[in-house]
Amino acid sequence: MAGWSLLAVGVAGLVLPLLNGTIFLLLGLFVLRDQHGWSRRCLDWCDRRWPGQMGRLEKLEARAADRYHHGFRWLRRKLGRA
Repeated sequence: MAGWSLLAVGVAGLVLPLLNGTIFLLLGLFVLRDQHGWSRRCLDWCDRRWPGQMGRLEKLEARAADRYHHGFRWLRRKLGRA
């Protein structure tokens, strides 16, 4: 649901002057890349077009996932459910 919402905001951002639609479109594609082949193909095209940026995006995703899992371990310890 998050990926589709980001795509919708991205399309709105292409029309509205206050939002940068391309960022939301890319984020939506990134979220949907494992569920849909067309999303993976779009990201492959972006990777060929901007190779350095996609690598940075994947590193950022790995860091966010690590922080997410680390945060839940911290919360479980605080609640006494380690």
